[in-house]
Amino acid sequence: MAKFTHWLNRPGKKQKLAKALGLISAITFGAASQTAMAVEDIEKEDLKFGFIKLTDMAPLAIAKEKGFFEEEGLFVELEAQANWKVLLDRVITGELDGAHMLAGQPLGATIGFGTQAHIITAFSMDLNGNGITVSNSVWDEMKKHIPHKDGKPVHPIKADALKPVIEKYKDEGKPFNMGMVFPVSTHNYELRYWLAAGGIHPGYYAPHKGDTSGKIDAEALLSVTPPPQMPATLEAGTIYGYCVGEPWNQQAVFKGIGVPVITDYEIWKDNPEKVFGVSKKWADEYPNTHIAVVKAMIRAAKWLDDKNNANRPEAVKILSKPYYVGADYDVIANSMTGTFEYEKGDKREVPDFNVFFRYNATYPYYSDAIWYLTQMRRWGQISEAKPDTWYMDIAKKVYRPDIYAQAAKELIAEGKIPASEFPDFATETGFKPPQKEFIDNVTYDGSKPNEYLGKFKIGLKGNDKI
Repeated sequence: MAKFTHWLNRPGKKQKLAKALGLISAITFGAASQTAMAVEDIEKEDLKFGFIKLTDMAPLAIAKEKGFFEEEGLFVELEAQANWKVLLDRVITGELDGAHMLAGQPLGATIGFGTQAHIITAFSMDLNGNGITVSNSVWDEMKKHIPHKDGKPVHPIKADALKPVIEKYKDEGKPFNMGMVFPVSTHNYELRYWLAAGGIHPGYYAPHKGDTSGKIDAEALLSVTPPPQMPATLEAGTIYGYCVGEPWNQQAVFKGIGVPVITDYEIWKDNPEKVFGVSKKWADEYPNTHIAVVKAMIRAAKWLDDKNNANRPEAVKILSKPYYVGADYDVIANSMTGTFEYEKGDKREVPDFNVFFRYNATYPYYSDAIWYLTQMRRWGQISEAKPDTWYMDIAKKVYRPDIYAQAAKELIAEGKIPASEFPDFATETGFKPPQKEFIDNVTYDGSKPNEYLGKFKIGLKGNDKI
């Protein structure tokens, strides 16, 4: 009896027993079909997930703190990681069961750019959430080239205003250094996209030649800096600007050391940002556990967006804890509660700066995966031309809407989330309609990746090779 009591008191065991009893009850009263879907044979209950200290790790923290993992029969430990490479390596070795990842990481690993490993994702963690910040001195120069209205800069601010600043630095013999968080990060591609749209070359990679610096032909030199170190690196003058997720843009404002000039929402409206990644081996070994994890995270994402973000203040309080993001409440709240502060005192309404559930944010779209692959090709991380079919094949190998749909259908059957809040799984293709809201007005159609690449003045296309 003592052994049973100890087992029952472990996180998730009471819920698991309740589910089993619910199944017996349902069978007794002839309603087994609906309840049976909620009962899963969890292969692994004790799990450790990694994350980087950014606000978009929120679905993990909320799933744990609000008991969603526990209700799915899971005992989850969350552990902050030193950087994105360490995080990925630990998922590959099995030290971590899964992790908060850059959307490009499962794709980059699977195609062998950097570390080679088959990583998959069945859950997209958020939309938007990044910004580009420059130093105060660079901002002072940029402002001379930006139109103003009522004493304030007109947004969105294009990189056209940065181009003369970079040219001035070049004339003075100073390289213009900027930071991003990882070579296959959204931040790298967003920063490159913004720079190139303003006529600034961000440089090429040439892995076939052993050059993974990304600085070939570059006018702005991009290098990796871990997110929490961005403000200090900017303040030290090592870099003149950076692209990062929150709260590290707002931190620059609070510290008075830099100015966020644009959000990724303005570069590509409602762009996918992070994903939850696991190894293919892990997913194959623990399929029911995987579904339970996705269920809990879908519920957490919905909680974050419920009632027009009414839960965000509570979420900010949770995220501000030192073992999650660890930044001040006010710094995190500056962007998590529907606003974004650019120049000190210039706070503007950006209600969709952080989106976790609405607009089908949690669904892993093939077209999202293909956009990342096009940017890898554009900047040389994919050295040679690939047919459109290749992009689709890789997207299907890495992004797993089939697993997501299983989790969602269980939540629907359990009455936890209505079907109307998910894509129509009977007709969903995994491709969003052509997207037009980019800062350079180039339309993206995920079904035609090579045609899309051909639209850019700066970047590899067709049979181009470094």
